[in-house]
Amino acid sequence: MSFKKIILKIHLWLGMGSGLIIFILGITGCIYVFDEELRPVVYHSRYYTDETKNDKKNLSQLLKIVQDSIGKDKPINAIRIRNEKDATVTFFTSKEKENENAIWYWDNQEYNYAIYVNPFTGKIQKIENTTTEFFNVIVFLHWSLLLTNKIGQPIVGIAVIIFIISLITGLILWWPKNKSAAKQRFWFRWKNTTQWKRKNYDLHNILGYYVLLFALVIAFTGLVWSFKWFDNSVKWIANGGQTIEKKKENLTSDLSQKNDKNLIDKISNTVEYFYPKAETYMISIPEDSLQTQFVYIENGGNFDRINLQFDQYTGKLLNTKTYADKNNGEKIRSLNYAIHSGGILGLPGKILAFFASFICASLPVTGFYIWWGRNNKKKKAVVTK
Repeated sequence: MSFKKIILKIHLWLGMGSGLIIFILGITGCIYVFDEELRPVVYHSRYYTDETKNDKKNLSQLLKIVQDSIGKDKPINAIRIRNEKDATVTFFTSKEKENENAIWYWDNQEYNYAIYVNPFTGKIQKIENTTTEFFNVIVFLHWSLLLTNKIGQPIVGIAVIIFIISLITGLILWWPKNKSAAKQRFWFRWKNTTQWKRKNYDLHNILGYYVLLFALVIAFTGLVWSFKWFDNSVKWIANGGQTIEKKKENLTSDLSQKNDKNLIDKISNTVEYFYPKAETYMISIPEDSLQTQFVYIENGGNFDRINLQFDQYTGKLLNTKTYADKNNGEKIRSLNYAIHSGGILGLPGKILAFFASFICASLPVTGFYIWWGRNNKKKKAVVTK
């Protein structure tokens, strides 16, 4: 058996083994890449409010309204504030189950809600069951095939590794023998008489060639989430072959201080004063008496994310961490999602990622039809004989 025939066998069976998963990842990736752009449009009535005449209520007032509405048994975990006049404020509450026998991702969730509130009136515009919300289902289908992380992520990761090998073997099979063959490998040369089998073959080969580099970038950045060893390897390489242990910042809140009920307003005012151009910021609610209060600020750019830590009793700023404060491994890790989704290049990058993801989803389909066409042809030949 020749070298190319061996490569063809590897390409065929690896593609068959991972094809369905790659198709699912490709289609869900196409949808989720525009998550930030689609949500405010699809969910306009929960993301925005028409009532903006009065002054905004304090965050502590809104928090009390929401907490009283959903009950004390579902404590708020985080609050998201968007820097738009007519934007609602979003409150999050979630709790995971301890279920060792869980198979599906929702088996591990006690509850998961997002509450959208009009900051001017305190009116709750929507209580969203995030577990079954469309985009959340899409991201978990992409993340772990709707399975628990323990089961789903290794399956996705192995399928992606197989896909990477399939891309490399595909390039070997695509590589033209001479200049004459090369003319048919770079672009479609269809005529009115060209049969669908030839068109399907060209779609698989030509589109597969042009998407190769983008597909590899998407695949490798995806592996960062699937396998801890791969994540650590990327950071190790970025840090010049050094393993830099994450600094343990033993920052705690001062228990001797009295808890100010309006402290969250103080923290919010501090953020808005020092970062008036922040697009959004997320305030975490401490789960115990010692934890500090984290604030995650999005300034609109991939290099402008800022993490703040406050004392949950005094509101004192304890620590500030910007992109520049991170080591190279942390920097590349913080950019992983932006690279994976194309967002590192803004909207053009997302559009590019959309088409790359769509082509990746098409490769198992066109590849299957190539195999099916050849297999069917062999069967017909046997019958004819």
